[in-house]
Amino acid sequence: MAYYDFSENKKKVRKKLTPAAAKEKIAAYCAYQERCQQEVRTKLYEYQLSSDDVDELIVWLITEGFLNEERFAQSYVRGKFRIKKWGRIKILQGLKQKNISEYCIKSGMKEIDPEEYWNTLCTVAEQRASKTTAPNDYIRQQKLAQYLMSRGFETDLVWEAVKSLESR
Repeated sequence: MAYYDFSENKKKVRKKLTPAAAKEKIAAYCAYQERCQQEVRTKLYEYQLSSDDVDELIVWLITEGFLNEERFAQSYVRGKFRIKKWGRIKILQGLKQKNISEYCIKSGMKEIDPEEYWNTLCTVAEQRASKTTAPNDYIRQQKLAQYLMSRGFETDLVWEAVKSLESR
């Protein structure tokens, strides 16, 4: 009987970079797309830098405008809402998971227009309702509501949208 050795599939360890080389790489990393401090800090530690070097580089990135948590939060909210069609709850959880400050979260959440939010919720509900099958209306409504809540939409708005679909 043959056995497979899984020990070779370990995470690739990056070679140690000098602070100057890391500065160049991390600037390109931040310029490519908006990043939060947690992502940048993790990336810098992958380069095997000391905590003092990491802190210095993060301060430099902030002063040079490469790193801005408020801008990141706004971009994150816009992308998750408009592209992925996530609700406020799921977006909020995502931002908290990335250790974004309350101020930046509030600033980011202002990117969602209430009217556009409702229209998106109704559109997602309509699309899902056409795919949802169940033996009766009650179960179908439950499945639809559960799906919408899993997408991060608020319970009261979900039920309002489900009821408006049924009244059509």
